[in-house]
Amino acid sequence: MSKGSAIIAILIAFVGGFAIGHLSSGIGGDDSAAVEIDGDAAGADIQRFKIPVTDDQPSKGPEDALVTIVEFSEFECPFCKRVLPTTSRIMNEYKGKVRFVWRNNPLPFHASAMGAANASVEAFKQGGSEKFWKMHDLMFENQQSLKPADLERYARSAGLDVGKVKAAIASKKYASAIQADQQIAQKMGARGTPAFFINGRQLMGAQPFERFKEVIDDEIRRAESLVKEGLPAGKVYAALTKNGLTSAPAPEADKAKQPARRRPDPDAVYKVTLQGNEPQKGPDDALVTIVEFSDFECPFCGRVEPTVAQIVKKYGRDVRVVWMNNPLPFHQNAGPAAMAALEAHKQGGDAKFWKMHEKLFANQRGLTRENLESYAKEIGLNMAQFRSALDGKTHQKAIDAQQQIARSLGATGTPSFFINGRNLRGAQPLPAFEQVIDQELAKAKALVAKGTPRSGVYAATIKSGATSPKFLDDGPAAAPAAAAPDADKVYEIAAPRNAPFKGGRNAKVVVQLFSDFQCPFCGRVLPTIKQVEQEYGNKVKIVWRDYPLPFHQEAGPAAQAAREVFKQGGNDKFWKFHDLLFTNQKALGRADLEKYAQQVGGINMAQFRSALDSQTHKAGVDADLNAVRESGARIGTPSFFINGRLLQGAQPFPAFKAAIDRALKEG
Repeated sequence: MSKGSAIIAILIAFVGGFAIGHLSSGIGGDDSAAVEIDGDAAGADIQRFKIPVTDDQPSKGPEDALVTIVEFSEFECPFCKRVLPTTSRIMNEYKGKVRFVWRNNPLPFHASAMGAANASVEAFKQGGSEKFWKMHDLMFENQQSLKPADLERYARSAGLDVGKVKAAIASKKYASAIQADQQIAQKMGARGTPAFFINGRQLMGAQPFERFKEVIDDEIRRAESLVKEGLPAGKVYAALTKNGLTSAPAPEADKAKQPARRRPDPDAVYKVTLQGNEPQKGPDDALVTIVEFSDFECPFCGRVEPTVAQIVKKYGRDVRVVWMNNPLPFHQNAGPAAMAALEAHKQGGDAKFWKMHEKLFANQRGLTRENLESYAKEIGLNMAQFRSALDGKTHQKAIDAQQQIARSLGATGTPSFFINGRNLRGAQPLPAFEQVIDQELAKAKALVAKGTPRSGVYAATIKSGATSPKFLDDGPAAAPAAAAPDADKVYEIAAPRNAPFKGGRNAKVVVQLFSDFQCPFCGRVLPTIKQVEQEYGNKVKIVWRDYPLPFHQEAGPAAQAAREVFKQGGNDKFWKFHDLLFTNQKALGRADLEKYAQQVGGINMAQFRSALDSQTHKAGVDADLNAVRESGARIGTPSFFINGRLLQGAQPFPAFKAAIDRALKEG
């Protein structure tokens, strides 16, 4: 008799009153019939996560399904839409055996995702799962149109109370519930979307049906075994996930070989001194001051703006946001945009600055001189003074001073925030800000209670702050090295139809090469790529993708220049230009790029210069960067996706051979 059968027998024998424990899976209902299941049935070697499932989540499929799939998703993510035919096929082929449970994880850089999430929760509140899925389908069908007015239209089509939907979106009524879902996702290591947990087993990304089928079939086999031993079908999910992980495990590392690593001290307070003439939102006597170092051309700075707006709205007069400029050198229009914003501030104070600020972020890809003047006219600036300020770089000294502050504090990237002196880096989600703000707010109120005037709180808080970066020296256990990429994981990252390539146009194996013309390791791997070409010929298609790193100042312009050469001369001209760039990696200035274009021959130089001046190809470069980000992969350069599997770094030929041979075999 198996262990599970023995326990079932004991339960039957003592059914009159013997209690055998309680499952706290959050699945709801009476858990008094819970049983301990044997290791083979559960899969002792299978990593499972304990994701709560309650009546508060929309679902489709029976509650007693043998397989419960919890999906963390969002309505603006293209990969979440791409996986819908797969999830529909699962519901059809496993009808009655699979249940899908929805949890929201709107990503911070999708501006309409949070509004759509609020609308979906309101639909669920009004009409349960039936209305939720109607609204879900309408929003995915119209993914490019998720503004509030669009959502109201879909709500009407779904038969909802439109007034309540409108109110829910405007007030962010369900923000706390949505954030609770997000926090679960983050704890479980599901930072990208979509993410699936199949009876607690994690599957990331818009995977093909076969990947789901493999796991689902295995879980059905295990579940049927448990049901045969007496476990009610409705208890399978709770039983299988009872001892599951409640947070993602740290990656394994060889602790003996791992050196100590440094990371920024999250509790360090920095002395970010204000001159008093910086643009700001919120009162001078706010209890929490957030100094934001930002760049008008930086996409991440743009993505965090809705979060900053939420903070201002939520905390009212207790928070002020102070703007400081840090235009990054590889953003050609960021400096003039910063100049324009400061001139707006000079002419019209905070009101004009924030109007210009909104114009610049709303038109991040159109920050040319002509457009800057257009925005200045629209907000009512004195145009003679405005032009004079840009021509004479009137505000350059102020911008340089702010950048020097950022560099001295280690805030070299954008955006970077100092919350009462505590540094928070990047386009973080709202809960990350709230955690620090709430802590600092409590400290500030304590100071006020002891006699510090509100207007003196910020100065008192940063008085003894650090003026240089502070780090924590972590041992191997505290900060393990990043694990190597999972060799079996297939990332959903489609190759563009019109991109430079070598090899067979319709080859079964596609190697997407994400690279940076200024990266020395990208140059070192070129002989290996050449060997791959010689070894496999038209069996492999090598596709070039741009991934200029932010600290390589000339990599972005070089990528745009190569795209213009490709536009004019196709593959042949592109690869000639590519070789010239890598041969001359230390000379990638504007004059150098023009010289190499002339050496390639057959390039219209007027068009070439115009493309670089207007950054015609910046959107294309950004699309390559976003493709990696949306896939959930974390890479450096060079990185290779071989039929979706990731191979990182300037690897030797045998590593490529093993990966390509595997892909050919699976072909």
